[in-house]
Amino acid sequence: MGTATFVSSLFFIGGLIVDETGSVNNTHQRKGLFSPKDLVLGFQHLLAMYSGDVLVPLLIGNYLHFSTIQMTYLVSIDIFMCGIATLLQLKRTPLTGIGLPVVLGCAVQSVTPLESIGSKLGITYMYGAIIAAGIFVFLIAGVFSRLKKLFPPVVTGSLITIIGFTLVPVGFQDLGGGTPTAHSFGDPKNLFIGFVTIAIILLLNAWAKGFLKSIAILLGILIGSFVAGAMGMVSLKPVSEAAWLHTPQLFFFGVPHFNGSAMITMILVSLTTMIESTGVFFALSEVTGQKLTSDDIKRGYRAEGIAAILGGLFNTFPYSTFSENVGVIRMSGVKTRRPVYYAAFMLLLLGLLPKAGALATVIPDPVLGGAMIVMFGIVGVQGIQILHKVDFTDNGNILVASVSVGLGLGVTMYPHIFQFLPTEFQIMMGNGVVVGSVAAVVLNLLFNGYGKEKPAKD
Repeated sequence: MGTATFVSSLFFIGGLIVDETGSVNNTHQRKGLFSPKDLVLGFQHLLAMYSGDVLVPLLIGNYLHFSTIQMTYLVSIDIFMCGIATLLQLKRTPLTGIGLPVVLGCAVQSVTPLESIGSKLGITYMYGAIIAAGIFVFLIAGVFSRLKKLFPPVVTGSLITIIGFTLVPVGFQDLGGGTPTAHSFGDPKNLFIGFVTIAIILLLNAWAKGFLKSIAILLGILIGSFVAGAMGMVSLKPVSEAAWLHTPQLFFFGVPHFNGSAMITMILVSLTTMIESTGVFFALSEVTGQKLTSDDIKRGYRAEGIAAILGGLFNTFPYSTFSENVGVIRMSGVKTRRPVYYAAFMLLLLGLLPKAGALATVIPDPVLGGAMIVMFGIVGVQGIQILHKVDFTDNGNILVASVSVGLGLGVTMYPHIFQFLPTEFQIMMGNGVVVGSVAAVVLNLLFNGYGKEKPAKD
């Protein structure tokens, strides 16, 4: 299949599926094909995930000493495939799609393993390992989805709390300037811009009504960026240097090759992303009020597996459901899929137009950091709300929540505590969400047993 045919087919399919309401609240009111409000809300979703996603190709490309042409392709195709992966997850089919308002981006936990594989074996083995991991996720999706009983409220509440609060330090890092070791980290200008962004979001939520309130994060980012520009903190050089058009190509860096150890490493990473995605699925289920079945979760895993396979074929990366966007949904109060469809198509467009995509990269780190602190904090509080339903007169539940949250936050702050373990274990244990999730599941089995939830409080 040629690239042009591939792209046109995707847009045709997208045109069919975006016609649905996408509501997760079982409202069946049909809307027109175009909605300016949903478009703006979709742009808000895009900005929330953009920096986290673009970071992965930038880190890997710089580590492997990619040329300017290679880096341009890598970033562009990565953005494009984010749109494809998101569409796979949004639309329920008999095979794929969880049907929640989710946005997919590059799995950040894959950065170090891929750098290691690429530097030691070559980039073609890196993409072979990604394809193998995608196939693995697709095949075990059914088995993994049947473990739903392992996630009662005390586990899901702990997991969502961990997801939110472990990401807050990422927001603070960006607020300070992005790189803690840099001489300019914590510069008063960075702090000012970051807190201005936070203030705008809070003031809009306090005083704005209706649609303006729902796009508070977007307005905070835009106004914060304008203020930063006035202070000389925004450079449009990346926009002027970027190309106008770039089309996806199969095997741009070469035909994938396969190595046993590389494949095992990425399969371990994929297990990590599956656990993390499970937490995001349940978080979105709680926010939207949509109850998840084992079949829903299975289709969600399969969509991520197929996205990883496509990532390997088009020489990008594995993709996972982004937790950043849970905070956007919570803040905006808009729980339908329609805005995320717009976000997906904007990602496709940005991936085809590198110059347009580069425009989003000029947003200063402190602006994004300020928005992240608000969004991630909201996700953490969402987990606390779930835990409020748990019977904490039972010491077992107290220990499940306290120990798992403590371990998750601790590992996030000091991931190098496992530096003397084998690399394969470091991949798994260096992620606070994974450690906290596994701890919550194991402790719940110890104190409450399998599928035996204690009655929730009123």
